[in-house]
Amino acid sequence: MKIENNTVVSFHYQLREVGGDYTEDSTNGDPMLYLHGHRGILPGLEDAMLGRSIGDKFTVALPPEDAYGPRNDAAVQRVPLKHLINEPRPRVGQIVTVNTRNGKVRATVVKVGRFNVDIDTNHPLAGKSLEFDVEILQIREATMDEVSHRHAHGPGGHQH
Repeated sequence: MKIENNTVVSFHYQLREVGGDYTEDSTNGDPMLYLHGHRGILPGLEDAMLGRSIGDKFTVALPPEDAYGPRNDAAVQRVPLKHLINEPRPRVGQIVTVNTRNGKVRATVVKVGRFNVDIDTNHPLAGKSLEFDVEILQIREATMDEVSHRHAHGPGGHQH
């Protein structure tokens, strides 16, 4: 069976910035599971999966546009500390949740002041070219529930 729309794919991956060290590695844990054709993973990675088979191993390089997008300098902003959720003393580099008028947003702390904090709402890998080493473990037809829910369900049904 080959990967096509409405197939559920199980795979392991190792992720690094192009030319850098691995930053994520699923090979010692549970594999990633997604429903092909429904953009449940990065667009460039999903495109590279199309037509692959069980046992295929490959490397795919993604420019920022096909990964987490370009970096947006306007996404760095200063907010009052009181808008952070459950983080009375944030540290530079820490991922925090911020209350905004549009709901909760995850951000990286850039600078901490006495009453304010500078945050960056860009994804930490935005603006970076990425490389994935992938191994396809399983492929199966999606169930009607998975297609209607637009995502894969793990062992025993859905986990949501």
